[in-house]
Amino acid sequence: MTPEAAIDILKEVIIFALMVCSPFLIAMLVVGLITSIFQSATSIQEQTLTFGPKLVAGGLMFVLLAPWLVRVMSEFTINCFARMASLGN
Repeated sequence: MTPEAAIDILKEVIIFALMVCSPFLIAMLVVGLITSIFQSATSIQEQTLTFGPKLVAGGLMFVLLAPWLVRVMSEFTINCFARMASLGN
């Protein structure tokens, strides 16, 4: 394996990880922001109040994105195995 091929594989893995994680991170960010605005408006300063809505949002995002996640991860895995086969030659 050449260093260029290793760098290319690492770049693809990082981009793939960002693509898969970003919907969850954005949903958690939005829910956390809404919860903190609610806490500021009502003067409720409970630290554990944000945990429940974030957990619900994460579960909902997982349920909604499960078909897409399975398809994208399957394609990426097949692509990795195909690339491994071509590296041996």
